[in-house]
Parts: sequence; structure tokens; C-alpha cells
Amino acid sequence: PTRSPARPPSNAHAAGSAHEPDGLVRLSKRMSELGLCSRREADEWIPRGWVLVDGKPVTELGTRIRPDATIEIHQAARSEQGERVTVLLHKPVGYVSGQAEEGYQPAATLFTAENQWESDPTRKRYAPWQHKGLAPAGRLDIDSTGLLVLTQDGRIARQLIGEDSNIEKEYLVRVVWEDAPDGPVERNVSAVFPAERLDRLRHGLSLDGEPLKPAKVSWQNEEQLRFVLREGKKRQIRRMCEQVGLKVVGLKRVRMGRIVLGDLPVGQWRFLGPFEKF
Repeated sequence: PTRSPARPPSNAHAAGSAHEPDGLVRLSKRMSELGLCSRREADEWIPRGWVLVDGKPVTELGTRIRPDATIEIHQAARSEQGERVTVLLHKPVGYVSGQAEEGYQPAATLFTAENQWESDPTRKRYAPWQHKGLAPAGRLDIDSTGLLVLTQDGRIARQLIGEDSNIEKEYLVRVVWEDAPDGPVERNVSAVFPAERLDRLRHGLSLDGEPLKPAKVSWQNEEQLRFVLREGKKRQIRRMCEQVGLKVVGLKRVRMGRIVLGDLPVGQWRFLGPFEKF
């Protein structure tokens, strides 16, 4: 276990004001004062037997201790605290994937305790240190929505966006047929859009002078296409659609590899679970 000094550093404020009249203080509060962890983390570690006070495990929440007691933290708690996290975010329209641009906020600003999905199956909790090194693995345009992956784990980033990545990304794309003979078609596009143009979306287009990898493209409903890509050039789907006379009016990423957006609400996030794989 990791032993912690009982007293705060000399430049810290005396914690007396936070202590109860009988001189005792809540263990979770004392752990937070000493910078060992957040109170929420303490309340998760204590029932697991990961906190020792004066050499003895304390497992009851709400336990109060002497301020000068020696607190020790089990290595398992440190390991969990040090885990690299991966966050699955349902990005709304109007946020950029990476750095702030032209007054628009980065999607990572939505990674807060308040926005964690209440049905997050991992039961892991938000902590401020998880922001460190958290970066998007695959971008979504400002006017697109859906699954955005933020990760501290370089292995996952390489898997999703490395040069040799072969992970499928699935999108639902609402379109208008702009150059139809009798003017733009907004309703029941699938009934009138030429099949040969749909075939060109699947294979045969180039962007930036390079042929695109084959894509799976099919009608999801009368106005919405389903795209499955294995690459991610800038604004790729919008530019592909432009080449065949379609205008994209809505784009949502619903899957990356084996991870689906599912019921995650817009603007909320959850952690990637330990047994989930892209």
C-alpha cells in the first residue's frame, strides 16, 4: 500500500475548520484534503477495503478519523486511478472535434461529471485528471453529430486512425438530390436517384487525387443513406456525395468497429468498458 503523511503540507491551510466539534473528520474528506483522491473516489475505494487507517482496513462509508491518523492507499486504487481512459461521446452539431476554432468549443468541453450518461454500464466515475492527454481519435465535422471517441490511450488512437487502420466507421447520411432533371429532390430520393450514381459512391471516386477505398453504401430509408467506410479523409462523405449530385443535410456517425452509439443521448458521454473492443 501507499502510505500518506497524516498532516497536510506546511503551506496548506489548517484543516481544523473542516473538522467536527469532537475533533474527528470524515475519512473521505480527509483523503481529499491530503490530495490523495477526490471524495467520490474515496467513497468508491473505502467499501472495497482499499483504504487503511493506522494500518487497519476501513470499509464503512462515513467513518470519521483523527486528523493525524496515518492513511494508506492500496496499490489497486492507485492502479485504477492511473488507468488510461477512453470516452465515447455523442457529439452535438456546433462543436469541433479537436482544438477550438473560430469561437466554436471543442467537444472535449462536454466531458464533465454532469454530462456522464446515467446508464453508463462501466460504473466508472469522472475525475478531473482524466482530461490530461485526452484527444479525439477520428474527427467529426462541426455540422455532424454522433459517436466521437476521446482517448488517453495511444494504442486505441492508432487502432482507429493509424495509417494501417482497417476499422469500419458507419454513418447515417440524410441527402437531397441537388442536380435532378426537374430540380432538387428532398422527398423519396431513393426512388428516383440513379442506381449507377449509387454504384460510384461505393467504388470509383477519388479525393485529393487519390482513389478511395471501396465503401458500403445503401439506402437506410427514402432520404437517408448508410455509409460504411474504412478511411476518414476530411469531409469525405460530403465531398463524395457532391461528386454524384447529392447534398448532405444531416450526418451522424453511429458505429466505430464493434462500438455502437446506441442509446447514448446527444451531448452526453460514457466510458469504454474494460471488455469492450473496437
